[in-house]
Amino acid sequence: MPVVAIVGAQWGDEGKGKVVDMLSENAQVVVRFSGGDNAGHTVINPSGEFKLHLVPSGIFYPGVTCVIGNGVVVNPAKLIDEIDALNECGVDTGRLVISDRAHIVMPYHIIIDELEEKSRAGKALGTTRRGIGPAFADKTARQGIRIGELLDREGLRERLAMVVETKNDILTKIYGVEPLSLEEIYKKCCEYGDRLAPYIRETITLLRDAQKRNDMIILEGAQGALLDPDFGTYPYATSSSPLSAGGCLGSGVSPTSIDRVLGVYKAYCTRVGSGPMPTELDDEVGEAIRVKAHEFGTTTGRPRRCGWFDGVAARFSSQINGFTGGIITRIDVLDELPKLKICTAYELDGKIIDYIPAGVSEYERCKPVYEELDGWQTSTDHIRKYQDLPVQARRYIKRMEDFMDCPVNFACIGPTREQTIPLNPIF
Repeated sequence: MPVVAIVGAQWGDEGKGKVVDMLSENAQVVVRFSGGDNAGHTVINPSGEFKLHLVPSGIFYPGVTCVIGNGVVVNPAKLIDEIDALNECGVDTGRLVISDRAHIVMPYHIIIDELEEKSRAGKALGTTRRGIGPAFADKTARQGIRIGELLDREGLRERLAMVVETKNDILTKIYGVEPLSLEEIYKKCCEYGDRLAPYIRETITLLRDAQKRNDMIILEGAQGALLDPDFGTYPYATSSSPLSAGGCLGSGVSPTSIDRVLGVYKAYCTRVGSGPMPTELDDEVGEAIRVKAHEFGTTTGRPRRCGWFDGVAARFSSQINGFTGGIITRIDVLDELPKLKICTAYELDGKIIDYIPAGVSEYERCKPVYEELDGWQTSTDHIRKYQDLPVQARRYIKRMEDFMDCPVNFACIGPTREQTIPLNPIF
């Protein structure tokens, strides 16, 4: 069986949770490979509606091993809350595994994240203030604490003593706030270690053995490709790679092992927080989309910025991820609109371009060049066959596919597993 990477193709919130939940029916392992509890995946199934921030979306299928990979930064308190909530709903979390190489979001990360955002005043990046950026910064600076260290009490105390001293210097001397207690942090970490010990293990051999058994492995991405710190709208970006390449780095699965890379696209665009978004609709159409689709952040509750489908960004995302197939979600949200638009190019300082500029100031000056299409103005959420879709909806999907540079495998016309229309086989 193959290894399949599921990647958000836009600015996040594309519907990856539903896609992973749907495909997990045939999987044996699902690996969350990036981000932290700043990302939220909504899954609606017969057991109810769940908003997952750390636990992989395959947790609802018995027999599926769910791995929080080394590329994830874990807030232990949030993870424990999530595990408890799932257990209360009768979901078996005994199949959850946490990589001992995953880094921990510490209390000082959350405090520093909050203080940094406040210090930016009117130029805030729009972070979730969950401590994710500072945790990844410490990982790179070799000051991070890993999940596996929670099980080594003596070593943990030594590591914390060095790191907390440095963080308290930052808190007191730069931000003028009270220092943190080493003993309190250490005690809390010991409690987390006791609670999470049954889940923590070495995962490289787990995935190696799964591949030897020919198990199907799904690599579950978080956020979206256009938030990548290298190829996204930097500095309005996330702190780890949401790309298909990040699936390798955040799991330990080799690049040559990945058989399929599926990009998840909304039928329109949304974005949470600051940063360029050329097709943003700051009008009644944008508000209508937001209201109908309930476009509010799963993690923050903030209203998402809504806009037309951006073909330039779609093609760029496909290029940097190597999509072998695509999945379009939320088509039903557009059911009532008489006219639809797709951005086919940008106008930058009087010139027409078909790429995303690296400079954020240039990207902010880009104006969308639109192609207009007729809407279908009828409900689609009950349709299960492609040929039963209105001809205008089929034309819209085909035009999206032109910019995705890959075949569309599924079109989704609602949040549940059943509200899915197959187009082209994945394999």
